[in-house]
This record gives sequence, structure tokens and C-alpha cells, in this order.
Amino acid sequence: MSKLDTPSRIDKYDTAGPRYTSYPAVPFWENSPLPHEKWVSTVERNISESNSQDISVYIHLPFCESLCTFCGCHKRITKNHTVEKPYVDALIKEWRNYKTILKGSTEIKELHLGGGTPTFFSADELFRLMSALFNKQEVNPNEVELSFEAHPNNTSEEHLTKLYHFGFRRLSLGVQDYNPEVQKAIHRIQPFEQVKKVHDFARIVGYTSISHDLIFGLPKQQMKDIISTVERTLELKPERISLYSYAHVPWIKGNGQRGFDESDLPIGNEKRALYEVSKQMLLEADYLEVGMDHFALKTDDLAIAFQKKNLHRNFMGYTTQKTKMMIGLGMSAISDSWYGFAQNEKHVEDYLFRVNNGDIPIFRGHILSELDTEIRKHILALMCHFETVFSDKSPYTEVHILIKKRLSEMVSDGLVVIEGNTVKITKGGIPFVRNCCMAFDQNLNADNLPKKMFSRTI
Repeated sequence: MSKLDTPSRIDKYDTAGPRYTSYPAVPFWENSPLPHEKWVSTVERNISESNSQDISVYIHLPFCESLCTFCGCHKRITKNHTVEKPYVDALIKEWRNYKTILKGSTEIKELHLGGGTPTFFSADELFRLMSALFNKQEVNPNEVELSFEAHPNNTSEEHLTKLYHFGFRRLSLGVQDYNPEVQKAIHRIQPFEQVKKVHDFARIVGYTSISHDLIFGLPKQQMKDIISTVERTLELKPERISLYSYAHVPWIKGNGQRGFDESDLPIGNEKRALYEVSKQMLLEADYLEVGMDHFALKTDDLAIAFQKKNLHRNFMGYTTQKTKMMIGLGMSAISDSWYGFAQNEKHVEDYLFRVNNGDIPIFRGHILSELDTEIRKHILALMCHFETVFSDKSPYTEVHILIKKRLSEMVSDGLVVIEGNTVKITKGGIPFVRNCCMAFDQNLNADNLPKKMFSRTI
């Protein structure tokens, strides 16, 4: 544990708070339902005001053959693979609907396949989807970043080979933890040998950036388990490592996160120690801490972008591509036009019905106010660079004064430094970045916020 992460300090700041994949956070979105014309107007505004034609695309592939109890994603559990073709057909139709709105003026700069389990789909179906999305756009791996999430148990050599030949160079392997007892508790049985097999073959094929996703705070997870997991991960030396905090939110995700007793969960100081020890191991292995929960080898593009302050963050996570528009395709996917957010229908049948009827299948969203946009920029800067600067020309100087006041305790605790208009998170304050962002959040002033809305910040 770092010098500043004393037990009393962790207890003090271990509260419930947003993860800030968006600002405002999803529970505070005001447009439900979101009128189609309002959403389209924000997309058109982005096109007219942007100097770039580049966009990002996220595709949500929700199907999984079994339920992992640590997962907070929107998914559908099935072993019926006949669902693949109609779902891919719908994704292609949805993209064509968006192309009409985009008026052919954009190019995909970044694309990520998430889920669910993207590799639930056959390599042929994924290749068909990619071919339809890119159509006549040339895919140069040096200019277009393509990545996908891979389940080690069902990622085949055909998946890796076909996607590589299309232009994919990045993949993310879901590892979580290698201890069999922990794996049993989270219903995710995958030995190290299986992960190594997929990792090594990806290397042979030519993938240049492999990420491993680890989770701390899992049920039954002890210090020896996380140490062993990190040690085995370092044997394979992936370019990037995500070290996520397990978010226990069963009131949102239902019984899927109730496959174990509450007493099995490490919490507070015990949980934070799992992170601190893992972090130190990664730093000693020449990884750089990049933003929140992420580490990258110093030669990796993500680490370089962080050091140059070119890092960006969206619903796909941290990225080196700084596009101002992201289109989300698929059930529950979220789109970001910079001036607004829109989320698709959260149930497969509703999504398919609306797409097949020619609709953009959004059901809720949020149109950002000018103040929302300003606060969003500050929170993005904090999450990506650990610092932000208030502008003297801003019409919200009174809001800035209030934010500084709300940060005063973190300043006293040595977690934040404020010098004039600059707010900077100290090295010891990095574990508390979400707490710092909460001081900027204009929606957290309400007195009666629901207690069960967000995961813990520590």
C-alpha cells in the first residue's frame, strides 16, 4: 500500500460513485425516451462543426454460452448459435441507417468488438460484418485501429487469423484470476495453459498489441491469488494490462452477481491492498500506469499517448484515437456525438424489432447543456491526464469556485494540488481519481440520491 493509502484514508474515501465513462453518468441522463430527431440533430451538428471525418464505432455482441458472475455487461446466455446470422444482419441494417444520417462524410478510425462474448460468433460471421461496415473504405492497420475482446475458451485459430487478415492488430483476453477456487466462484473456468495457447498463437499470427484483463476484489480472492495471477501474466508480457476493481452491483445486474456469499468478497483495506501490490509488481516490470486501472509497456502506443497527453477515453475505454463521435451498434450499445449520448434498446428482441422496422433503435439518452460539456472536458482531462485547467474566459467561474471548495479536503489530505486555475491529482491521489471527479459532478449535489446507484470507488 502506498504511503498515503492508510486504512483510515481508504475508509474515508471508499464511497459509491460513478466510473465516468460518460458525463453526466447514465443514471442522471434526462431524456428517457430520447426523441429520434433530437439525437439525429446532435449527430448532424457534430458533422457540421467537426474538422475531422473520423469516427469510432463500438459493436456490442451480447451472446455468451455461460454466465460469469463477475460480469456487469448486458448479455444473453444461450448455446443456440442460430442467433448469429439475424443479429449480424441487424447490425448491418443499423449501420446503413446511420450511414444515411452521416451522409457518407465519415470514415471509421477505430472499431472495437465488445460483449458479451464477441468470439461466440463464428469467424465467418464476424468477417461478414466487418466487410459490410467498411465496404469500400480501405483498412490500413497503421491508420485504423481494430480490436476485439476474446474469451480464451472459445477463441479459435480461425478467429485470430481471419480477423488479422482483415486488419485487426489488437485483442483483449479476459483473464480475471488464475486461482481455480476463484474461477469456480465466478463461473469462469479457464486454466493458464488455455490463455497462453491463445496468446502465443496471436503472437505467431502477428498481433502487435495484446491486452490481458485482470480483476481484483473477486470473491474468495486472496493476496496470494492476485500475486500468482500477475506473475503468470508477466510470463506472457502483454503490451497492456487492465487491472479492474470488481464492481459488486447485484441490485442492478440481479442474481448473476449472487453466485457467492457477501462474506467471500474482500473489501476496503483488504481489497485495496490487492491493487497496490499488483500495481507495484507491474511498475517493477516496466509497465506505466496509464489513467485509471490501466497499465502499458512504455513502448506501447497507449503509454506514449499518456506521456504526450494525447490520451482519450470513451465508452470503449482508454484509446489513442481522439475522435469526437462514437457510434454504438447493437443491443444496449451507447453512442456519443459529443453533444449528446444515446443508448440502444437493452433487450435483443426489442433491438431486432426496431432495426428491422428501419429505426435507429435508441430508447434513452441525454442532450448535453453547455455546463455539461464544460464539466465533461474537465472530468475527461482528470481521467486521462490526472490534471485539468479552468479557463478565465469560462462563464462558469462560480462553479469553479464551488468545485475548488469541494476539493479542499482532498487538498488537505495531499491527494490533490490546486495552483491558480490548475487542478492536479498527486501521485498518491491517483487511486482516488473517481473521488476527485465527483467534486466536479454537478449532479451529486442532490440530497436524496439513491444509495444503490454506483459501485464503490475503492
